[in-house]
Amino acid sequence: MSEPNSSFRKFSSNGLPAKWLWLQIYLGFIIHLGEYATLIVDVVKCTIRRPPTFSLVLKQLYDIGVASLVVVAITGFSTGLVLAAQSFYQLQDKGLTGVTGIMVAKAMMTELGPVLTGFMVTGRVGAAMCAELGTMRVTEQIDALQTMSVNPNRYLIAPRFIAGTIMMPLLTIFGIMLGIYGGYLISVYYFDMPPSNYFDPMKDHVTLFDLFIGVIKAFVFGIFIITIACYKGINTSGGAEGVGRATTTSVVITYCCILLGNFFLTVALNILHEELSWFL
Repeated sequence: MSEPNSSFRKFSSNGLPAKWLWLQIYLGFIIHLGEYATLIVDVVKCTIRRPPTFSLVLKQLYDIGVASLVVVAITGFSTGLVLAAQSFYQLQDKGLTGVTGIMVAKAMMTELGPVLTGFMVTGRVGAAMCAELGTMRVTEQIDALQTMSVNPNRYLIAPRFIAGTIMMPLLTIFGIMLGIYGGYLISVYYFDMPPSNYFDPMKDHVTLFDLFIGVIKAFVFGIFIITIACYKGINTSGGAEGVGRATTTSVVITYCCILLGNFFLTVALNILHEELSWFL
């Protein structure tokens, strides 16, 4: 049997050598990363120097925050139920069911609360935001704003940026509370655990720094969600097909950034906690 065609390994689909294809991918990534960073810097400058009108921010606060309460509530509550049930079943034969509340609270505050809230907001808000801005781009509405000397970053992105960084921590705290409450309900009313056994251990083992970790993660994830969706939206091309492609890409990239960012933030914040504990 003959060997597979070596051109598959040596050449890309457009006839370029494979090494040049990787170089092209690398340069494309660097260019997009630079444009993305430039967008963030410009939006921050617009927000500080000439903040958008309150009415624009208020609308985004509602769209991002209030309209997301239901999905965040369902996500947080169901996650708390599963955490408590799984913890109880795993710890029952070891006589450690008293730490169920601690496990639920710490997991919701430091990891699952901000990550799952970020996923829900990405799917509900980020996708819609990217599609909206992408449609405005392909229908030349953004070009019309620029023709009228209106800065699209200030008018379209800055209100979303402000609202996203405000509402993501609040939504995360809301999801954490419902997760802990869901764990309480199943522990007390299904597993017959005394309420004091669920809440009392939290006083000694759950700290404000755990909540601080969740809030910081939510703030960073909010920046990821809004800026990636807006960047992909305003750079959309190719008509309706391009809008769909940009929306899908923005959601996938945001999910990856949330997961990778969660790891680095977990390591960095725990190192900070150790340093502060030693210093204090």
